Amino acid sequence: MKALVTGIAGFVGSHMAEYLLDKNVEVVGTIRNRSRMDHIIDIQHKVKLVECELRDPFSVESLIAEERPDLIFHLAAQSFVPTSWNSPVDTIHNNVAGQLNIFEAVRRLQLPARIQIACSSEEYGHVEPHETPITEDNPLRPLSPYAVSKAAQDYLGYQYYKSYGLHVIRTRTFNHTGPRRGEQFVTSNFAKQIAEIEKGLRPPVVSVGNLQAKRDFTDVRDVVNAYWLALHHAEPGEAYNIASGSCITIQELLDRLLALSTVSIEVVQDPSRMRPSDVEILLGDASRFQHQTGWKPTISFDQTLADLLQYWRERV
Repeated sequence: MKALVTGIAGFVGSHMAEYLLDKNVEVVGTIRNRSRMDHIIDIQHKVKLVECELRDPFSVESLIAEERPDLIFHLAAQSFVPTSWNSPVDTIHNNVAGQLNIFEAVRRLQLPARIQIACSSEEYGHVEPHETPITEDNPLRPLSPYAVSKAAQDYLGYQYYKSYGLHVIRTRTFNHTGPRRGEQFVTSNFAKQIAEIEKGLRPPVVSVGNLQAKRDFTDVRDVVNAYWLALHHAEPGEAYNIASGSCITIQELLDRLLALSTVSIEVVQDPSRMRPSDVEILLGDASRFQHQTGWKPTISFDQTLADLLQYWRERV
């Protein structure tokens, strides 16, 4: 069995590659000339890396025609919400065009590949309190250009399944974190700041944004297991939430990280970290996916945070 992992050098992509290698799956991964390779330095000799610009249809079709993968995990994306406010056109073009090129290549080549597309809980956007926990039937009310791009990916997955019979699974993953999470994301940003304070590299002050937002966090290592199960047991064309089913505020998250440190740290709000509009609560109901695949999270959030903080302690 051969799997194509787009964005293999990224946070989820690198964990996905390791998971697949443990399953004895042949792995091909896409990179770009500016991709950071530190996430896959230990496995790059075990996988085939191909430089491919996903926004270029010729490059994508050439890759898929040559490799003819059985499984495609489409994880490459511009995935940081604040960046989408600064570069909305780039975010939408990058996320939508790359996926369309993959779909079109698979369609034209009549390849019987199973495709998982990494959609997002951000698609739900504005959620009323009585609508939680959020099911797949909840309305999509996206509140950022990133969320709009993910909604487009989501609906294109449905459309290509209905129109052309492509085996597409739409996974709407809620917040996920763990070792290698990009430092711009809240859990990793806090952990890195704490690690730098412990090493005396910055004053004992953590800068924060909105601490009242409520989020549902899952460990990335549980998420890649979900993606594997999705392509083996989920129904094509369907959308599935991937979530822990529990929710904490960003304030609680920060408090748990601070409790892992022996240093006395002050918390200061930074206005530049506030978004033009923010999703108040994202609490997911993953029962549809759990019933379909048997998946459930196995790594506690406290363990995730401890592993993430240790990751940054080893790097700052």
